Amino acid sequence: MFPEPAWQDYTKALLAELKYYAEQSQFSKRKIHSIFFGGGTPSLAPASLFAEVLDVAQDLFSFAEDIEITLEANPGASEAGRFQAYRQAGINRISIGVQSFDNAELKWLERIHSADEAMAAYKMARDAGFERINLDLMYALPYQSLDEWFVSLEKGIALNPEHLSCYQLTVEPHTALHVTHKKQKLALPDEDLALQFFWQTRQRLAEAGYAAYEISNFAKKDESCRHNCGYWLYDDYIGIGAGAAGKWNENDGGVVRYSNVRAPQLYMDSALGHGKAVNSEEVLQKKEAMGEAVWLGLRQRNGIDLPWFERRFGQPLIATYPLLIKQWLNQQKLERVGSSLRLTPAGLSLADDIAASFLV
Repeated sequence: MFPEPAWQDYTKALLAELKYYAEQSQFSKRKIHSIFFGGGTPSLAPASLFAEVLDVAQDLFSFAEDIEITLEANPGASEAGRFQAYRQAGINRISIGVQSFDNAELKWLERIHSADEAMAAYKMARDAGFERINLDLMYALPYQSLDEWFVSLEKGIALNPEHLSCYQLTVEPHTALHVTHKKQKLALPDEDLALQFFWQTRQRLAEAGYAAYEISNFAKKDESCRHNCGYWLYDDYIGIGAGAAGKWNENDGGVVRYSNVRAPQLYMDSALGHGKAVNSEEVLQKKEAMGEAVWLGLRQRNGIDLPWFERRFGQPLIATYPLLIKQWLNQQKLERVGSSLRLTPAGLSLADDIAASFLV
């Protein structure tokens, strides 16, 4: 955690960056529908940081009346007073990174909290007045059985949050877990067992009243995460802060993406000196952007709205990928439902492969 003066400098850097993007034509005078404080451990920051950022953001832009403002919270750094202060600062949704309610699994995941602390964090959030809470859980861990996973899942359901995010552990390149896996193969579930985790999780959550509105995200009625939905709908977003990322659509159908420098001090120096702290920028041409929009959109339960795609890119989706779509339709992995194209239940099992085929 920063000492207090450094948090003050970091807040100034965030505000400088926010003001910079408010002056850019692609973002100026636009209404904000969701704000997400995430990445790392934002719940370590003082509530004053969030209050100042929200105040300035509302002055620079207009807020939707029902704006969703989410904060990611680490159960190991949770205090009742902090939750109350976050609620007073304007946060109206909390996402708690539980991951597991099994202490041995938490230790393997190198989490700093215990199962009891996760339970306590949830209660503190409720007591502080949060009516919208998400719990992050992770399954298909090394040596984990379905029964062991369901112990954690049932504990999460019993808490009665509005939203649950249930992710399968994956070994991503260039991560510490990938290095560990190369040195000593982890006992991860085989494909058949992984599918059992996936389908049985969806079935149990459906029984408990949580709709799978996206492959890994489940919500009670009208409780889908707006931030998540905006990402899968390929909306524009501003990213401020060290390591943050942003994206906007170009008039020619392409996309511009940027990511900030990660080192906090370098970030602050750049944002305070120049108003921005971009480390890299990428321009996607229209063809690449279309593939990415399909890749993201197919993750949603309702799939891709065909009129939306045509408005966004100026050409019909079916005519853009005729052979590919025909292939997946014939294999009954995709289906047309009204004005949407979406994955079938059989297609869900191959979601990554099907979505990736549009990126080639």
